Amino acid sequence: MNTGIQEYHRKLSSEDQKICDLLAKILDEELTEAESKIWHAHPVWFLDGNPVAGYSRQKAGIRLMFWSGADFGEEKLISSTGKFKDASIFYNSVEEIEVGELRNWLRKSRDIQWDYKNIVKRKGLLERLK
Repeated sequence: MNTGIQEYHRKLSSEDQKICDLLAKILDEELTEAESKIWHAHPVWFLDGNPVAGYSRQKAGIRLMFWSGADFGEEKLISSTGKFKDASIFYNSVEEIEVGELRNWLRKSRDIQWDYKNIVKRKGLLERLK
């Protein structure tokens, strides 16, 4: 696991650490070709420089976000209401994580991508990559 991500986990409560440790393990296993790092103060996984998945501690729990998740067609993922294509799920205990479901979403994150890498160049406009 990336040392920056390990440091992020160390600052969390013990339950949040368990959640994030499992999420990081599964993200690393499923997105073997991804680069993981701390980006905007949170752990994020990138494919070819494009952010696809990441998590952060928020008031409602640990938010697992998929940058292109609104197009996954998954009821459990809550879509953003803005111009972006992200969708999220919140976890408050490690038992809430359904590993098979998470692996499926991660496969979709590889196959369904909007180009966030070049969003600034395109002045906020998203284009579909895959």
